[in-house]
Amino acid sequence: MPKIVYVQPDGTETALDVDAGTTVMRAALAAGVQGIVAECGGNAMCATCHVYTDPSDSDRLPAVGDDEDEMLDCTAGAREDGSRLSCQLPITEAMEGLAVRVPREQV
Repeated sequence: MPKIVYVQPDGTETALDVDAGTTVMRAALAAGVQGIVAECGGNAMCATCHVYTDPSDSDRLPAVGDDEDEMLDCTAGAREDGSRLSCQLPITEAMEGLAVRVPREQV
């Protein structure tokens, strides 16, 4: 069961043990992680589950799809190199210890 760490803008961290196959977004919603709203329910249509990942983790994450890429231009927080929609990040064992930062504008 991989551990995913959610980092709030103030530095507060929430570490969750999450079943593989669950998305980073669904795990956050189930645990009440502040700042991840997911208004569209995980369909890459609202960008309210935007998170920042460390660009060095890109090899552990699935590639950004066309829909996700388009929605990342509509986020409340500025798009960065590691910007992702957490609904598009299904958790795998390889993601153990992945840290995602919640944009200040979403909190």
